[in-house]
Amino acid sequence: MTESTISAGQLKFKAPTSDEWRALPVVGQDKDQQEKTKAARDTLKETLLISLQMQHIVVLAGSGTSLGPVGGPSMKDLWEAAIGKTPTKAATDTAKKIHYDLKTPTPNIEEFLSKAEAYLQVMENTDVTDVKSFVDCCKTVILEQCSTFLDVRKLEAHKTFLHRLSRRRVRDPRLQVFTTNYDLCFEQAASALGGVVIDGFSFTSPRHYDPRYFGYDIIRRPRASEDQGNYLEGVFLLYKLHGSVNWARYANGLIQEKANPSPDEACLIYPARGKYQQSFLQPHLESMSQYLATLREPNTCLFAIGFGFNDDHLSEPLLAAVHSNPHLRLIIANPGIIDQESEGGNANRYWRDFFTLAKEGGDVWFINASFQDFSKLVPDLKSLTPADRLIKTIQSITETK
Repeated sequence: MTESTISAGQLKFKAPTSDEWRALPVVGQDKDQQEKTKAARDTLKETLLISLQMQHIVVLAGSGTSLGPVGGPSMKDLWEAAIGKTPTKAATDTAKKIHYDLKTPTPNIEEFLSKAEAYLQVMENTDVTDVKSFVDCCKTVILEQCSTFLDVRKLEAHKTFLHRLSRRRVRDPRLQVFTTNYDLCFEQAASALGGVVIDGFSFTSPRHYDPRYFGYDIIRRPRASEDQGNYLEGVFLLYKLHGSVNWARYANGLIQEKANPSPDEACLIYPARGKYQQSFLQPHLESMSQYLATLREPNTCLFAIGFGFNDDHLSEPLLAAVHSNPHLRLIIANPGIIDQESEGGNANRYWRDFFTLAKEGGDVWFINASFQDFSKLVPDLKSLTPADRLIKTIQSITETK
């Protein structure tokens, strides 16, 4: 199920230890249906509200956040753009050389490129010009597909999501967003809101990468006062785990922002099995280090949104953290969760393990919702009822004891 095909009736959530998927109220329900789902809505709202009061708020955003109304390419779209709905002659010739079956019922661009990259490494002492040329062509297509779709008018979900999370108390640690996406959705949404993104790049042009910038913050200093200033609202940390469409790596090792870099310049981890190894090169190494460190922090809530757990180098540490960090809450929002559970043994092993942990009492919540729907479910912290404010005050007192 994709972001664009989830039906209103599938908007559900599942709590730890529960076997029941509880339906949430949707527009168009009659009064009786609304009453039946009100309790479920209140339970989820309270859970999300408490979660947003936790000390560390972390987001792991996958490709699902760029699908649907946003217009980002799916893995199927990348396959058809690079290989063709009917495979091109170049694709067919390359597949024959690397022994990839193009007639597979589940074509996978990541698997195809992985085999092609492996072939190039094994056969590096022979003439592999044609295979390398096709791989370079695929990378060009992927870069283009992930660069050209963006329309800031379609980023309402991103803006709603960032706007509501940015209303946390400024004295709390900054929101951290880790994303596997190459596109600029979060950056453009933050810009439209007047927010500030700290992404590891300098604040002056040409912007260059230096991990020291992740340690910087921004304050508002009064002009005529001895007050040392207050932290600025709407600031968050953005870690692009697989690179960005506007990052360029130069021969001297310098990484700068650049509009429309060439495929050879682009500082991206393209979809292939080599992602694990490439994640331990700069600038990806710094993002991975921060991700691993964050998972060990106490009093942390991690929202995994639109993430399919197909990246072992990100899924494995998260699974280990759920096992070992008793103060970590994991909330998974994806429009295909119910399908994953129904597949049972055929599902990705990480899905199976998270379902098992939740069943055994682990603090793992599942929300079967698209990113667009989930962004509307996030409570607006400045629109709390008096009862909500009382709960928040009591929680802050008990946390300090």
